[in-house]
Amino acid sequence: MVDDAFTGVGGELGITAACRLTGRSRATHYRRMRPAPPPRPRSPQVQPSALTAEERGAVLELMNCDEYAELPPAQIWARELDAGRYHCSVSTMYRILREKGQNGERRRQATHPARTVPELVATAPSQVFTWDITKAAGPAKGVWYHAYVIIDIFSRYIVGHTVEAAESAERAEELIRETITRNGIVPETVHADRGTSMTSKKVSQLLIDLGVTRSHSRPKVSNDNPYSEAQFKTTKYMSDYPERFDSLAHSREWFDAFIAYYNHEHRHSGIGWHTPASVHFGTAEEVRDQRAVTLAEAYTRHPERFGRRPRPPEIPQQAWINDPAKRREPAPQTS
Repeated sequence: MVDDAFTGVGGELGITAACRLTGRSRATHYRRMRPAPPPRPRSPQVQPSALTAEERGAVLELMNCDEYAELPPAQIWARELDAGRYHCSVSTMYRILREKGQNGERRRQATHPARTVPELVATAPSQVFTWDITKAAGPAKGVWYHAYVIIDIFSRYIVGHTVEAAESAERAEELIRETITRNGIVPETVHADRGTSMTSKKVSQLLIDLGVTRSHSRPKVSNDNPYSEAQFKTTKYMSDYPERFDSLAHSREWFDAFIAYYNHEHRHSGIGWHTPASVHFGTAEEVRDQRAVTLAEAYTRHPERFGRRPRPPEIPQQAWINDPAKRREPAPQTS
């Protein structure tokens, strides 16, 4: 419509007045009157310094040879230059690779298979041991003592422990050997995380020699070693746990006393409020029967004080690390 209006008044008023009246830019008017010629296709220009097709092919073949196949272009350029050969610039090498779709990572990448979830079950004492090392603060900043603790996961009984000035595979191997000898029964499995002592050749060879299955947590998954983690938390939340130990002898004395208490006096919620020693050495059922008698007598005296006939807590018949029936799989991602 603007073009029709412009045509109607342009001849009478002149170009400038017609543009002002119709709101059209004069530059637009003249551009439409004299449109630019269509662009002519440019013929490809070849730089005089460009490599020929044969030279580019030779450079590509060089970069893909066995010697250089995993090296970046800068490395290839430098090595060829050291050998007295120059082919092209580093940037040209990259362009050649990009044209052929080879501009990704050239090095072979290490592939790490997914760590399997450890699934361990114990139905009696001395079937599965788990162990770990925790640090205890020494008398000065930067001084630490290392407490090694081995636990039977079924009974929660601490079957072996020591406190050392440093962590070492040699001491770990000695402690495991001493613990199994003192226990009198070789466990089926020994579980640990992936610390250097846990995965050391000395410890691994000992377990292989004894016919014990080795099990390890996944990297950075503390839930794969729940019994050790929970026991260390109980240890460090004791009211008399020192902020700092005065000496190695002091730390050993404290841990000896604590573990004696933990094994023989501490009633553990995970084993029906029995002591670990009672479950480990088979007296827990007798204790549970006595508890049942005491509760029955209390119910007889005052039944109105109970909603139902009381029973002592059950003793779990299985102890799991990652029970597959309870482990939730990650939810599928939605787009």
